[in-house]
Amino acid sequence: MKTGIIFDLDGTLLDTLDDLHAAVNHTLAQFSCPPRTREEVRQFVGNGVDQLVRLSLPGKESDPPVEDVIAAYRAYYNAHCQEKTGPYAGIPEALAALAQECPLAVVSNKPDSAVKPLCRDYFGSIFALGERQDTPRKPAPDMVWQAMAAIGVEKCVYVGDSEVDILTANNAGVPCLSVTWGFRDKDALLAAGGKYFCDDPRQLPAILRAMLTEAF
Repeated sequence: MKTGIIFDLDGTLLDTLDDLHAAVNHTLAQFSCPPRTREEVRQFVGNGVDQLVRLSLPGKESDPPVEDVIAAYRAYYNAHCQEKTGPYAGIPEALAALAQECPLAVVSNKPDSAVKPLCRDYFGSIFALGERQDTPRKPAPDMVWQAMAAIGVEKCVYVGDSEVDILTANNAGVPCLSVTWGFRDKDALLAAGGKYFCDDPRQLPAILRAMLTEAF
């Protein structure tokens, strides 16, 4: 039975928070809305752009039309998504080691128009799938199943940093490894039902090898 590993992107492979925060506040300023703190944006991410923008707005009757704000955010972020973004220390080496052993893929609730160039620029030819109109976003399992089919595996371990990732893995029927360096702390991941944890990207190959052996 062929097995693989599928990764979330933001907070798992790439530290994107500063660029996300900057894009949120640039967009809010365009519509004369008050800024959000970095920690607020950290808590808002994980469920796609639409939800990020909705949570970032003040939530008042005077809010601008949300569709206009989403469009402005998408345009700005796509043009500025690599100004402060980069892989977490140890991630490129971990992916290189794992790629020698099994197929890898990335699935993300970030728009596909940002996911593909980010993955191409930082991780080469890895298969990457972002939010698209024709595919339900996480925590629906569809993106995981599409990625598994694309890389030719029947089983996988899913790696992510949030409660959305834990639920996605459960819905897809695959084990989840939760990383603790991303957008949620370990207490939040435990509360969401996390069972397997990684505290350092350098530990990823050994932990994932053990999980693949144990699970399959």
